[in-house]
Order: sequence, then structure tokens, then C-alpha cells
Amino acid sequence: MDFSEPDDLPENIFKGDIRSLARAITRVENRSAEGAELLRRIYPFTGKSRIIGITGSPGSGKSSLVDRLAALYRRRNKTLAIIAVDPSSPFTGGAVLGDRIRMNALATDPGVFIRSMATRGHLGGLANTTADVVSVLDAASRDPILVETVGVGQDEIDIVKLADVSVVVLVPGMGDDIQALKAGIMEIGDIFVINKCDRPGVENMERAVLSLLSLAHRPDGWIPPIIKTIATEDRGIEEMAEAIQKSCEHAQGSSLRTERKRDAARQRLLNLLREQLVNKAVETLFPGDAIEKLIERVIHREIDPYTIVDGIVRGARFES
Repeated sequence: MDFSEPDDLPENIFKGDIRSLARAITRVENRSAEGAELLRRIYPFTGKSRIIGITGSPGSGKSSLVDRLAALYRRRNKTLAIIAVDPSSPFTGGAVLGDRIRMNALATDPGVFIRSMATRGHLGGLANTTADVVSVLDAASRDPILVETVGVGQDEIDIVKLADVSVVVLVPGMGDDIQALKAGIMEIGDIFVINKCDRPGVENMERAVLSLLSLAHRPDGWIPPIIKTIATEDRGIEEMAEAIQKSCEHAQGSSLRTERKRDAARQRLLNLLREQLVNKAVETLFPGDAIEKLIERVIHREIDPYTIVDGIVRGARFES
């Protein structure tokens, strides 16, 4: 069967064909017309998979935790996906770190689909197309979908809008007890995992997190648990999976979960609208190589970018 035809992609995605899945994600990431049409066709079949966000500071062991958690789900006969969002290369725009390298044991398992994505300068810990890629994996019946964010601290709040459960990974001895005091980190966590808990300082970190949680009262009544793990030794992974399951069950039908989904839908709509409007504006105002000529004028200090943008908003046109 030839999987190269665009019209065949949705059906082959529903069947779980890995090549079609990879091809579809590439089209979606490239923001091609075929990718947009594909998303339209599969959208009614999405919204069924659990999305688990794994976030935390760099070096906290997120990739190791995702690897062990995925292995546990595979032992339970789950067919899942992993999206690893990595920093962008300043030269190629691609992912600096390929998580397939860090997940060698899973890379050859057909029951685990792994995709590394570059942020391409997008703040918030997620790539701009992550939600669309999740939709493709959702339509392919990959469940759960694990999303590991880039690891930039407080900026990683986007995961809350996308995930059903957000797991915040902390590690003692790296200043994470101080990071935990920052409101952004505390507010996004449904579950807190203290990884590398064989290190000194675990008790201090646990006390700090418990103290902060005691001051916060969530409207859905959920009290985020604190799980201690050593990912490299596979310790605490069962407890982590159990906490994720309980969080998902508690969230079913809760007003907070409904509000999160509404915020996610609003944000996705606005992001798409901004992108389309900007692209349309550039095509209309700068046909051909007009924008490149204008950039040359900026480089030579003949005009400043602020004047250009202000002029465009006011309806002015710029000739080279």
C-alpha cells in the first residue's frame, strides 16, 4: 500500500501505521497546507487520550523519568507516545538534544512512538506546534501521550493548558527548593516528584513543598502528592503512575479541568489566528523580495524596525 497520498493519511493514522504517523507529524510541524487539511479531518476523532506533562528544571532527570514511566506503561500493554520538546539549534532551528538517544531501550519498540521537537524560539516550555502534534497522536489512539518540556523553569506554564496531568520534577541539591518558592512552578503542579532522592537535602525540599502546598487551596479539592523517585534505579515509578491515575480520575468532570480545556482551546485558536494574520499581512504588504530589501535598509540604519511596524499598523507602505 502506498502511504504517500495525502488522502490516505487519516485512515492510515487511525490504523496506527507508524510511517504515516511520522509523515503526518512532519507536515503539521512544517505548517503545510496538507498538514492543516489533515488536522481538520482528524480533529473530530481527538480528545480521548490522556496527556501527561512532565516539566521541571534542566538536569532534574525528566527524560529518565519519562523513559521509566513509558516502560511501565508498556508492561501494562499500553500503546503510547512521547513528545520531547528540546531547545532549538541557533543555526539549523532543529532540536539540540535528540531524546531518541536518551531513550535507546524504547526507540525500537513499535508500541512507543517518540518524537523530538524544537521550540524554535517559542517561550513557555513547548513548541508552537505541540498541541497539533498531540492531536495527531491522539487520533492514532496513542494513550497516554507523555509530553516532556524543554526545562526552563517558570516559563513552562504552557503545559498546564495542554496536559490532563502536570508533573513537576524537582531534585535536591540544585536550588530547586528555592525554585519551588516561585509561584509559577507551584501553580502548575498536579503531582510533585522529587527525583534523585538518594541525594542529601530531600527532607528539606519535601518540607518546603509541603509548606507551600498547605497555603494553596485548589478549587477542585485536589491535594498534589509528593512522590520520591530514583529514576535510574526504577524506584518510585509505580507510585508515580498510581498518582497520575488518581489525578486523572479526580479531574474527571471537575470545574478546574473544564476551565483548563477552555483556556487551552482559546489559546490554540488565538495562536493560529495570530500566525495566519501575520503570514497574510507579510504576503500582502511585502510581495516578492520586498521584505528582504526592507531588512537591508534596517541593517544599514536607513530606517528602524519600530517605524516600519508602526507604519504598517497605520496603513503605510514602504518602498525600497
